Amino acid sequence: VQLQASGGGLVRTGESLRLSCAASPSIFRINDMGWYRQVPGKEREPVAITTSSGSTKYADSVKGRFTISRDNAKNTVYLQMNDLKPEDTTVYYCGADYSYYGDPPVVGRSWGHGTLVTVSS
Repeated sequence: VQLQASGGGLVRTGESLRLSCAASPSIFRINDMGWYRQVPGKEREPVAITTSSGSTKYADSVKGRFTISRDNAKNTVYLQMNDLKPEDTTVYYCGADYSYYGDPPVVGRSWGHGTLVTVSS
């Protein structure tokens, strides 16, 4: 599964950005899909995840500011980031758990290329 991410950039404190991530090809079932971020020297951590049924989970640090949404028909997930803070500055990665019930069945996780979000104070 290939993930095409877009939407990072440079904004000021309090401003907004929207990240998008599209998965292909569509023959794969996309299960959990979401956004992660990684600060240099630390492990990649989940920011916002959505399941195929629409459930969502957020990191405590972004609750109330970030909203994840999903278009299953397009295999695309969006992350609306509002009230951005300097501590949100880092590289964001789209990740997706996928499966294919063929012969043999296939399951795995793919990562998109990172997109840099920079929030100036």
